[in-house]
Amino acid sequence: MSVQKQSVSFTDTAYTFARELVEAGEYPNVSAAVSGELAKAKAERDRERTLLEAELERRLSLPLDQWEPIGDAADVTKGARAHLAAMAKKT
Repeated sequence: MSVQKQSVSFTDTAYTFARELVEAGEYPNVSAAVSGELAKAKAERDRERTLLEAELERRLSLPLDQWEPIGDAADVTKGARAHLAAMAKKT
C-alpha cells in the first residue's frame, strides 16, 4: 500500500475528534485516525450502495402487477421542480 502525503486543514471539532481517537488508543496518531475513519466511511457508503442496488434489483424483478402505484408522475418531481424554481429566482 502506498502512502500519499497531503497537507489538510481541520475544523476545531474534527481535530478534537481525531485527537480523542488517538488518546483513546484507537489509532497511533492523527494521520492514522483520519485514514482509518475515511476507510470506515468509505466502507459504510459502499455497504449502503450495495444494499440500495440489491433493493432496486429486487423491486425491478417484480412482475408489473405487483408494483405499487406512485400516483401522478408530476407529483414525483414536484418538490424538485419547486426547488429549482426557487433557485432560479435567486439568480
